[in-house]
Amino acid sequence: MVSSMTGFATVARELPQGTLTLELRSVNGRFLDLQFRIAEDLRAAEPQLRELALASLGRGKVDCRVSFAPSPLARTGVALGAEALARLRQLSEIVRAAIPEAQPLRVAEVLNWPGVLGDDAGGAEALREAAVDAMRAAIEQLQAARAREGERLAAMIRERVTRIRTRLAELEPIVPLAIAGYEEKLAAKLREALGAGDEERIRQEIAIFGVRIDVAEELSRLAGHLDEVERTLAAGGAVGKRLDFLMQELNREANTLGSKSVSRELSAAALEFKLAIEQMREQVQNLV
Repeated sequence: MVSSMTGFATVARELPQGTLTLELRSVNGRFLDLQFRIAEDLRAAEPQLRELALASLGRGKVDCRVSFAPSPLARTGVALGAEALARLRQLSEIVRAAIPEAQPLRVAEVLNWPGVLGDDAGGAEALREAAVDAMRAAIEQLQAARAREGERLAAMIRERVTRIRTRLAELEPIVPLAIAGYEEKLAAKLREALGAGDEERIRQEIAIFGVRIDVAEELSRLAGHLDEVERTLAAGGAVGKRLDFLMQELNREANTLGSKSVSRELSAAALEFKLAIEQMREQVQNLV
């Protein structure tokens, strides 16, 4: 299977403590570049989340965002921390004495203050486990999205390969005729320049130039590179770098074909090839 580097996934988990949301966004990149934006309550889970991403994802710039919306009123059976509450009250009085216009703390702010709801090590562990579980689910979603996009890009590349093959087949009978016609024109000009008596010299010059303008080798190499593109797509896996190299080789042969062209049709075909190759190259840049 061929995968793109572009994809998106989001997973939400409803917990007694609140709602955990994890998002993965992936775009193309030369290597695997992981960026994490994680809520402070979940910072301890980052190493494990990073490890999961490194083990599962190939190339690409991946942005992971983990947010947590606490629901303090949903937590029942949790005793208030009397010491923390008293300390918070003392601090609040000091602040309001110094700044009379300061607003009093709201209930939600008090309940979210560290220590007010007591130590909740079990809740923190449950939150970390939920984040890890969400990461696994998000990676699975992301891989599926990247695979769908990869197949779409592969289909587009195969369509361009078929288009180039069709054009190559059309050129096959035309090339010898174009070269022969050009050689006749060249022979006429040489006879005019060298005189009709030097036929051997004329034949030698035509033979030498005929070798220079023969594009059979370029057409053969183009077909061979197209075969390799199809084999690479069929093999699947991490194909991006291999296909990018093949696009360079295809473009080189198309350039040579254009420079050796001796007819308008060959020149037009070389331009068509370069356009199709560039379209493939743009899509290849997105493949893992």
